[in-house]
Amino acid sequence: MTNLLLDTIRRHKAGEAVGVTSVCSAHPLVLEAAVLQARDTGGYVLVEATSNQVDQTGGYTGMRPSDFRELVHGIAERCGLPLDRVVLGGDHLGPNRWRNLPAEQAMQHADVLVAAYVAAGFTKIHLDCTFSCADDPTPITDDLAADRAARLIQVAEDTVTSQGLVSELLYVIGTEVPVPGGAHETLEELQPTTPDAARATLLRHHQAITEHGLDDVWPRIMALVVQPGVEFDHLRVVDYQRERTTDLRKVLADEPHMVFEAHSTDYQTVEALTALVEDHWAVLKVGPGLTFALREALFALATIEEALIASPDQSHLPEVVERRMLAEPSQWQSYYPGSADEQRLARRYSYSDRLRYYWPDQEVNFAQERLLTNLASVELPLPLISAHLPDQYARIRRGELAAEPHTLVIDHVRDVLRAYARACVPDN
Repeated sequence: MTNLLLDTIRRHKAGEAVGVTSVCSAHPLVLEAAVLQARDTGGYVLVEATSNQVDQTGGYTGMRPSDFRELVHGIAERCGLPLDRVVLGGDHLGPNRWRNLPAEQAMQHADVLVAAYVAAGFTKIHLDCTFSCADDPTPITDDLAADRAARLIQVAEDTVTSQGLVSELLYVIGTEVPVPGGAHETLEELQPTTPDAARATLLRHHQAITEHGLDDVWPRIMALVVQPGVEFDHLRVVDYQRERTTDLRKVLADEPHMVFEAHSTDYQTVEALTALVEDHWAVLKVGPGLTFALREALFALATIEEALIASPDQSHLPEVVERRMLAEPSQWQSYYPGSADEQRLARRYSYSDRLRYYWPDQEVNFAQERLLTNLASVELPLPLISAHLPDQYARIRRGELAAEPHTLVIDHVRDVLRAYARACVPDN
């Protein structure tokens, strides 16, 4: 499995403009869309869980790493994608979840977190120790961040050794991106990482890895996270401008095994994604953009449901989501400033998509399933599909797609993944 990812990196370093899409979501419908995209294109799927989604006690999804693995593998098996074409990754693994504790206590939790991911079969490990803990300086120093990352690499390697295996782990370092979950603030301007800062991150991590006696691991550092100048806030997307990264692109020229990894590439145009891959951001992470598309499709179906199903039997999915978000505001309130009307619009339509944290809610999940069940029981009129899901309507008319609610949702999410596929595998 790791060999698939290594092959992409090797091809990229050999001069091919190829990359890989990293799907950062735990929603089963999004995962199904990603698996089907890989199955139908003959490629592989890279799925990553973040440290706030999935941890040793459950994260906000209620899943531990082994649970997440079983979820992804179960979907792959059901959809006919061989498991040797599934790569699992862990994102922002480090002390983030416990940064209110003293550093040593937080790092002990992080040790357990990394060991749990590795033991569960995750082979792409992004280490992020840039969070200041309770007794740390703010911001954290490069030395502390690198030393803690090396400590976690040692934990990961020891976990593999304890299982009697040869390590195939690949690591990602660096994190000039917002914290897991997205930026809190409205963006005014975004600067790409400076070449000097990127080189300093490389140098200090290399030194820390050497100091921990882990020199043999360095060739398995597959990617460096730097900021290419892409991001999104609630209402705005900051598009990639390649002329601003001319010098930054050269930083990895002397690292034969390493590419850049770009976070927060959601909502970039196909042209921007293609330019990122060409400019050596060979790993493109996408998360909220996928659940944003999921919400579009499900709420479009909810509007169709209103026209076809008697009100007492409707799912009322948008209303259920709004009610649950108001009842449990912790996942959006500190992110969405402004008036009550502005917050109301943001809860449903924001690019930041804080709504994604509410899909696992029992009431929301029940309403989602009721919506799909209701519409599966009736024939969906083509004019209604045309009005609310026009791209899917066009595929139905061409005989490429069935007019079924579940299929329509999956295909709408796949439209996002198709854009990434065009950027990452231009010959596909």
